[in-house]
Amino acid sequence: MKTNPQGKTIDHHEKGVDVPYDQIDPETLRNVIQEFVTRDGADWGDPGCALEDKIAQVLKQLKNKQVKVVFDLKSETANIVSCL
Repeated sequence: MKTNPQGKTIDHHEKGVDVPYDQIDPETLRNVIQEFVTRDGADWGDPGCALEDKIAQVLKQLKNKQVKVVFDLKSETANIVSCL
């Protein structure tokens, strides 16, 4: 941790802000989920699983509070993370 000129501690590990999925515009939410499921390194087990099925799976997980949308203030990006 560093301090600013006023002697206050600066935390460079900004925490994310939880964003309720039901308060996100449906088209924007779909775009966030689509980017998440098509991201390099995403492991979906069945390589034949259709994009729409993957999106539906994540939407169901959001509704069941298994995952949540988090907005990182530092990078100004949204991500979907496990609630566990």
